[in-house]
Amino acid sequence: MKNVLAVAATLAVGALAQNAQLTLPVAGQSVKAGAQLTVQIQRPTPPTNTEEMAVAIGLQSCPDAACYPTSEMLGSLLYNGPYDPEYHEYYLPQYQNFTVTIPAGTAAGKATLGVARSALTGASEVAFLQFLNQTITIT
Repeated sequence: MKNVLAVAATLAVGALAQNAQLTLPVAGQSVKAGAQLTVQIQRPTPPTNTEEMAVAIGLQSCPDAACYPTSEMLGSLLYNGPYDPEYHEYYLPQYQNFTVTIPAGTAAGKATLGVARSALTGASEVAFLQFLNQTITIT
């Protein structure tokens, strides 16, 4: 029983260590419909082999109601392609910036910027899917 718990704990710590963070835009940031926005996805140095596959970035406009969870809907697709984080500053984890354009017809008010990230992790290349989100304001 102790071995099972040890293995489970090791897998959980390994999975958490693979997690990326959505650091830009900041929560509540205002952006105009039709404008460009920088999306920054940071990834700490993984403790095990990690092969990034891709990210998808989407936008849900939900000025009058709650947005869906990002794991259920990304919304209007703003980017879908490779993710290859690198070191830029010695004091920050690896990251990659993406410049996306908020669709011109996006309603003013609350919106959710969502990210779906896929990677292969560990010696046996286990598939890993992570969802990130940030609430922003469309003006």
